[in-house]
Amino acid sequence: MKHLLVIGIGAGNPDYVTVQAIEAMNRADVFFVMDKGVAKEKLIALRKHIVERFVTDRDYRIVQATSPERRRDESDADYRTAVDELNRDKQQIYERLISDELQDGEVGAFLVWGDPSLYDSTIRILDAIRAQGNHTFAFDVIPGISSVQALAARHRIPLNRIGKSIEITNARGIADGFPAGVDTVVVMLDAKHTYKRLAHEALEIFWGAYVGTPDEILISGPLRDVMDEIERVRDEARRTHGWIMDTYLLRRRDTE
Repeated sequence: MKHLLVIGIGAGNPDYVTVQAIEAMNRADVFFVMDKGVAKEKLIALRKHIVERFVTDRDYRIVQATSPERRRDESDADYRTAVDELNRDKQQIYERLISDELQDGEVGAFLVWGDPSLYDSTIRILDAIRAQGNHTFAFDVIPGISSVQALAARHRIPLNRIGKSIEITNARGIADGFPAGVDTVVVMLDAKHTYKRLAHEALEIFWGAYVGTPDEILISGPLRDVMDEIERVRDEARRTHGWIMDTYLLRRRDTE
């Protein structure tokens, strides 16, 4: 039987790779790498560096495939449809990789940024492939350090305050206001500076881009005081690098 490993490799720093992930990588015969274009060549290079650094005394091969892009012109109501279409396109690629690039008895590995359970569809796609019944394989998931954990560590803050709740969402989750009944919100995938809509509320923000990498940028403070700086720095970084990967934490400014 074919075996697949979904390995969380952390938020960008090779030192974030866990011992469990290293042991898993040293079981792999094939590493599947999704190519997202010239702008994100650094991400491919980092994956390859991680493999070269941690896989020892074992022959392996790396197979690259072009990752499909999600259409970006969708309305909020059409967002789920666009994501479903993207995952269907990815599923076709994954099926080809499993069928053509992995032999019976071999182990293939997908190296996932951060943790596979958080804002990543690899697990869902593999479940969908197995449910169709055209491919037989087993798979395991190895957790990794997420950008959320790395963000909190780099800002030297806990994610939650004592006895208070926390929500992890995307920008759509705060578009209509800070969630009711929640003390802290972690926001991922915000390309439109949605936090600026909350400037009227007493919030503090802890923002980070390229966390854990040599390009890391960190900004924190009262939201209304630093939001324009974040917007300026974020836009400049995106122009410089051609892409950006950022996360931020918002929390109410009352004391514990």
